[in-house]
Amino acid sequence: MTGRSVPPPDSVASAEEAVVFVIDDDESVRQALRNLFRSIGLRVEVFGSAHEFLQHKLPNVPSCLILDIRLPRLSGLDFQAELAKADIHIPIIFMTGHGDIPMTVRAMKAGAVDFLTKPFRDQDMLDAVAAAIERDRARRDEAKVLSELQALFATLTPRERQVMKLVTAGRMNKQIAAEIGIAEITVKIHRGHIMRKMGAKSLPDLVRMAELLGVGPASEGPQT
Repeated sequence: MTGRSVPPPDSVASAEEAVVFVIDDDESVRQALRNLFRSIGLRVEVFGSAHEFLQHKLPNVPSCLILDIRLPRLSGLDFQAELAKADIHIPIIFMTGHGDIPMTVRAMKAGAVDFLTKPFRDQDMLDAVAAAIERDRARRDEAKVLSELQALFATLTPRERQVMKLVTAGRMNKQIAAEIGIAEITVKIHRGHIMRKMGAKSLPDLVRMAELLGVGPASEGPQT
């Protein structure tokens, strides 16, 4: 790791609330990265193996994983696959002293943020970490919004859900009434209840919510 140029504090995606995990079987690499991240105020936790990392409870904060591609017993690429199978979504930055094109392609296709070849510049690592933490923050924000929408959608009655699907599919009140066999005024009442319960300010707002939920004419409820 060479050529460190410390970025301004706000460029590392609210570093004070984020955490960087490092997995490398080389103690000197772990120590160097620990010092690098601590120097800019990032919380960092280091591990000598994938197994050691898995024994650790991950905090519910934006984070990323810096992973050596050549680890004892389980390679970094295989560990990436294991994390995906376990539904653990953490942005990964690979590092290796023996990188090649097939490895890089496999890692990036599987969702890695970056692939750094040792020795790498400190600034390249810091830039990769900033991008990874920002990606994780965005994913967490999206997941929170979806969870809140799912909770609101769960408060709708079966009929209100049916009406919502048809409304957001572009049906007029008269069409909905004819399709499900109720009075048009009843459709209007249901629409009012739906807008209030979902906290929608307008029809486009409700359509956006339906899209996020995966609610449509052919679906029976929000997709998770």
